[in-house]
Amino acid sequence: MIQTYSTTIRRKEMDAVLTCMVDEKIGPGELNGRLIQQVKEFTKCDGAVALRSPSIALKYALQSLGIERGSKLMMSALAPAWQYQAALDLEMEPVVLDVDDTTGVLTEEAVSKGVEKGGRVLLLHETEGIVPKLDAICRIGIPVIEDISQSAGAYYSVRDENDVETEKKLVGSFGVYTIMGLEERDVITAGGGAVLFAAGRREWIVLKKFADDAPKTDLLPDINCALACVQIKEYERNEKARKEIFTMYQRACMAGRHKMFARELDEFTTISSFPLILNSPFKDVKQYAAKKEIEIEPAFAGSIISKYEELSEECLHSKSLYLRCAHIPLYSRLTHSETAKITKVLGTLP
Repeated sequence: MIQTYSTTIRRKEMDAVLTCMVDEKIGPGELNGRLIQQVKEFTKCDGAVALRSPSIALKYALQSLGIERGSKLMMSALAPAWQYQAALDLEMEPVVLDVDDTTGVLTEEAVSKGVEKGGRVLLLHETEGIVPKLDAICRIGIPVIEDISQSAGAYYSVRDENDVETEKKLVGSFGVYTIMGLEERDVITAGGGAVLFAAGRREWIVLKKFADDAPKTDLLPDINCALACVQIKEYERNEKARKEIFTMYQRACMAGRHKMFARELDEFTTISSFPLILNSPFKDVKQYAAKKEIEIEPAFAGSIISKYEELSEECLHSKSLYLRCAHIPLYSRLTHSETAKITKVLGTLP
């Protein structure tokens, strides 16, 4: 059976973690600093702190922004459920916004509606590696915390009023602060954790004050950092493999009955998965794929909309995508024969 998910861990990653264990330096230390330096080079940010979880990263971002308890924090209904729970734990009020049904990400219109409801801050998840209209959203004028866990390494095309491209900027450089998750299924993994960074000098000065006082229990241990350091080095290799597979799948689906999200696909995008929007019952498609020894899973099983049924009426697009969207196996460790097998099945899905 070809599994839906498989973290790309090769010999280099294993050796790095083993060396860390042999040296008996597994807590936050030298490798934590090395990871931060690599992230600064990878994201072109001004400063960063490596933490044990995305939830802790959100706490430091909100503290740095000076957001009061009880304020309304906006987020996508298709964002991972930890965002909603973390908001509650931090005594914030979550404002969950519906997504665009063709892209799966938030639009400036949805964010504007959230602001009308009292939203103070936007936690912007770039779902499935698809980048929303960042410049338009930032022009709304509220603080944005980007979540690039699934889009790390991507660029966004900034356009002027005549829709002419003026520059390409790395994702993560638009938010006041940015969270790059390092969880198991994120584009870059450390087995867990997150890096919180500030693109600008002024914002980093504020964040650094909190980072310098952070207890060790908040900082990412070296054993995780060892894995993340190699993952960043191997990013281009892994991303190239994922894009090649994605292109094959995309061609196979063009003649089929199921849809894909609208997205730009060029050298500047990030491929974190292959989501397919089904036009037939998920159960039927899953059973058909299983007979071919291919496992597929609901794409948004761990999302906010999947955990909080009461949001269904306000987030109709998100609810529909949660029920109809499947993840097809896509990771760089797939063999040529496995990829060919999946491609063939994609063209014949019921």
